Amino acid sequence: MTNPRREKCRWHNPYFLAESLGKEWGTDGLIWLDGDGSKLGRWVTIGVDPVNQICCHGLPNKTIDPNPFEELRNINSGHWTGWLSYEAGAWIEPNNPWKPDKIATLWLGKHDPIFIFDLQKKELWLEGSNEKRFEEFLKYIDQLNTNKISRDHIVTKDLPEIDLNKWEWLTSSTQYATDVKKIQNLIKEGDIFQANLTACCKSILPKEITPLEIFKKLRNKCPAPFSGMVIGGGKAKGEAVLSASPELFLRASASGRIQTRPIKGTRPRGRNQHEDADLAADLICSGKDRAENIMIVDLLRNDLGRVCKPGSINVSQIVGLESYAQVHHLTSVIEGSLLPTRSWVDLLEACWPGGSISGAPKLRSCKRLFELEPVARGPYCGSFLRRNWDGSLDSNILIRSLILENRNIRAHAGCGIVADSDPLNEAEELQWKLLPLLRALQ
Repeated sequence: MTNPRREKCRWHNPYFLAESLGKEWGTDGLIWLDGDGSKLGRWVTIGVDPVNQICCHGLPNKTIDPNPFEELRNINSGHWTGWLSYEAGAWIEPNNPWKPDKIATLWLGKHDPIFIFDLQKKELWLEGSNEKRFEEFLKYIDQLNTNKISRDHIVTKDLPEIDLNKWEWLTSSTQYATDVKKIQNLIKEGDIFQANLTACCKSILPKEITPLEIFKKLRNKCPAPFSGMVIGGGKAKGEAVLSASPELFLRASASGRIQTRPIKGTRPRGRNQHEDADLAADLICSGKDRAENIMIVDLLRNDLGRVCKPGSINVSQIVGLESYAQVHHLTSVIEGSLLPTRSWVDLLEACWPGGSISGAPKLRSCKRLFELEPVARGPYCGSFLRRNWDGSLDSNILIRSLILENRNIRAHAGCGIVADSDPLNEAEELQWKLLPLLRALQ
């Protein structure tokens, strides 16, 4: 456990600071765990120029890279941030089929120092344990030119655009509805109970736009409490993950208290207050969405039960309405206490991949999704991971996310399919989730 030095700094807008740091130290390895200023999204973390990093590509028996979970077990103390891909499940369940992806299965950077923002109090702090680097960054931010744009609202209209018609859909709405019916037949046969079917589209970035500029657009249009950007470095150079995620995956305190917040059930925001209230009420009253949510609550209670103290697991919120800039969601909250013989990596392994983005039973659903989805998910439906100074863990579910590999960009979205899903409605829900991301880049 590391006890970092902490100094309060003059306030700067997170984007302004991230852009300034990137120009000074380069953007390879830049991390930005963002928030929307709400209770859940109060804190922001930015780090640049990692002092160490680890990276794993590929699947078991198809790479010389090590098991990503073992790499996580071997990290030393400090502040580590990065992503873990959905297909890391191959290292837990090698008998299940998993698709290979060009993007790193694991990229993690150690940053020292880091910047911490309190969006509600408009306070900025520098934290670090490396005294020489701490003084270097402290001097830099004290001298940072505040005459440049450092306001909270950032103009994006001058940035390059990606038109909606420039996206290539790998799964059409018609095909998606057909695949929903296939899943329903599997449910009818008793093969599975639920599956989170995803679709993907891809495009080519204009040469002049950077991941940081894309994230500027994304966070302006789609703020979310567990959003962020991680730009890979080293073996993951040219790779980046940008997310507008509203979903917490796993949070574990240094003392072993655990929380997870699965999301199931979605409606778009209305065009006016009356329509918005009707859509929220429709979601709350939906028996289908409630059943879907409760099914994942049971799955996660079972996952947590593998590493938590007996009797410690409880559901502190069941199917609660939460509203964001673009959508309404139903969210439940499950809590527990980690066994003293278990680590945060054991917790990740017990729950990987997340139940809300796979299905029930989990492994059987993953197999069926492998058969239906045309490409690997990669970091999508994986997680941003943050291992803090005190040994605590924060992670999100990487939904509403964009994956970059050099100039190639792709976006995914998915819907939970159950027995009484309407295939056309599910295809429409896919649009509610994905189009705000694509329109944000226009």
